[in-house]
Amino acid sequence: MNDSHSHIRVGVLTAPHIEYEVREHTFVLKNVRIGIGFHWDRFEDQEFAGSLEIYNNPDGTQTAINTIDLEDYLCSVISSEMNADSPMELLKAHAVISRSWAIRAMEHPNHEGFDVCADDHCQRYEGLRRMNERAVEAVRATEGQVLTYDGAICDCRYHKCCGGHTEVWRTCWEDTNVPYIRSVECPYCGRVNEKTLRMVLNDYDRETKDFHDWSVVYSTEELSEIIRTKTGVDFGEITDLIPLKRGVSGRIYELQIVGTKQTKVIGKELNIRYALSRKCLYSSWFDVSIQPSSVSGQRLWKLTGHGWGHGAGLCQIGAAQMAEEGFSYEQILAHYYVGTRIGFAAK
Repeated sequence: MNDSHSHIRVGVLTAPHIEYEVREHTFVLKNVRIGIGFHWDRFEDQEFAGSLEIYNNPDGTQTAINTIDLEDYLCSVISSEMNADSPMELLKAHAVISRSWAIRAMEHPNHEGFDVCADDHCQRYEGLRRMNERAVEAVRATEGQVLTYDGAICDCRYHKCCGGHTEVWRTCWEDTNVPYIRSVECPYCGRVNEKTLRMVLNDYDRETKDFHDWSVVYSTEELSEIIRTKTGVDFGEITDLIPLKRGVSGRIYELQIVGTKQTKVIGKELNIRYALSRKCLYSSWFDVSIQPSSVSGQRLWKLTGHGWGHGAGLCQIGAAQMAEEGFSYEQILAHYYVGTRIGFAAK
């Protein structure tokens, strides 16, 4: 692997003041925020290997940067994204896509001062707490392996649960065609059982229930207040939510919000998810129904949806079920990233 790819610089935490404890071979960062902006948002103390740099930002805050061997970083990533007790073929598949994504991110960084962040904006990297020997075994078994398309390393996006159908790139990000991020049917996440979920989901992820098929209900007053708070736009009283554009799976990426004061179109999918929840909707694949309330006299807005996450690329729950059903990691990757090959990063 190139020297430039042998180590990765991870921005773990930015705060007014970084609290940390140095141990013999590791260090502990206090009050690391995880799930920033999502419904599992919380703080943890986390322990890390590698070196620690405290960077003083121009705005007066500090950033804790962890420089670590790329393969060691991946051992933490695959046990932070999914439980390290997951089926081995899932862990191997995740090692390949997480390595591919990380190398792409190092070559095209979108952070200043470090390569990647440690939260869901990039990849979950939560240090040593959730790691075990199975994660190390999966990374070693796939050492150097990356996913390629036409000879180039893939930008391997993934999500928690597709709800039955994955999504294309342009629904979530730029208006472009990424040929290996296609919409594929995924029956697997729909037949996963509670035993498997307990095995493959980390502790705080198990708090999220009914993520394959879900619903939320708002009064008009509540919905109007949420949208005003989250978008910063005073629509007045919300009178309609109109999906204008949907992706192949059904995920909305242009939504017209109609209020008594103004009408506006928002997108893409993540902006829609943020705008319609006090934290973040599970996904933008939903339908809207309006019905009168027998109690308040207000209309009730019911959003009935499917899936958890943006829906593009590998469905982690679906991949876990594929592994449980005997599929190899190569077969799992071929299903979710059509037309790709497994190659090796340059040495």
